Amino acid sequence: MSHVLQAPVAPGGTIGILGGGQLGRMLALAAARLGLKTHIYCDEPSPAFEVAAAHTLAAYDDEAALARFAASCDVASFEFENVPAAAAAFVAARVAFAPRVAALELTQDRLAEKTFATKLGLRTAPFAEVSSAEEARAAFAKIGAPAVLKTRRFGYDGKGQAKVSSPEEVVRAFDEDAPAVLEGFIDFAFEVSVVAARGRDGAFAAYDPVENVHENHILRRSTVPSRLAAAKAAEAALIARKIAEALDYVGVFAVELFATKDGALLVNEIAPRVHNSGHWTIEACSTSQFEQHIRAIAGWPLGSPQRHSNAVMENILGAEAADWLRLSTSGALHLYGKKEMRPGRKMGHLTRLFPRGER
Repeated sequence: MSHVLQAPVAPGGTIGILGGGQLGRMLALAAARLGLKTHIYCDEPSPAFEVAAAHTLAAYDDEAALARFAASCDVASFEFENVPAAAAAFVAARVAFAPRVAALELTQDRLAEKTFATKLGLRTAPFAEVSSAEEARAAFAKIGAPAVLKTRRFGYDGKGQAKVSSPEEVVRAFDEDAPAVLEGFIDFAFEVSVVAARGRDGAFAAYDPVENVHENHILRRSTVPSRLAAAKAAEAALIARKIAEALDYVGVFAVELFATKDGALLVNEIAPRVHNSGHWTIEACSTSQFEQHIRAIAGWPLGSPQRHSNAVMENILGAEAADWLRLSTSGALHLYGKKEMRPGRKMGHLTRLFPRGER
């Protein structure tokens, strides 16, 4: 049984966040602007600890620690989709929690997520379940080449993915301990995402779609406005709204889309959280995606998603963060406080603003 938030969380109240990465850190900073405290729960020392009023360092299956965490919060949420659903459900049984645990569980499974999208009448890449070598061959016969084999769970930034061009390659790439989904490869024109929010009262607000460029499967750059025409941008927002309403969603989420060469929009992934491609909203909008999420889960009215500037956001990866002094004069610099500069690790981001009408 989930608890219901009886009234908006007043300034001085505490927002609980499961997960302590950079998204949790920026949620804590946004909450502080509104006079709200945060309590971060994570199983390892994390960047969000440094800016939160309280933190708990404990395993996600430590029920005693989770119970103390829940008791300290007025409402709780999570900042990454791989937080164990059992931990989220344990907390949700003790304190108001958003988004719903069902949304977390759905988006942790690529097959369930794509099946959900197609049942809503939304387009996706063709896909098929792969849970055995026999299913691997059958899936390839259905999907054809080229295709991408993806683990159903725990994949991000390109992890758990393999491009395949024959049934033998699918069988070799398939791990019987990791059920997968085979997806048809989409020769898209560009990638976009729409970051949106739904409040506890059902109010909906979407930010302008952003165009994304990936390098080595990691987001490198997000640009707004995207190349989508106005009608397609409205369609992207409608896709997000359909998803939010079907999930009875509360909070911020993102829908990653492929814009195909024939003008179609295909749902690639749903992220039930604030999103890397929405970081530009901190500088370019009166209400950032982080504040919007805090507002939504705390029962406040949603803020305006209106954009006052064009923006380009770039991730700072690995050793690039060592050039922080130069970067500090290049735009709005955000460093996440991570100690180790591993290759491909997101160490921060930089946002540059431009007057509307310029890119």
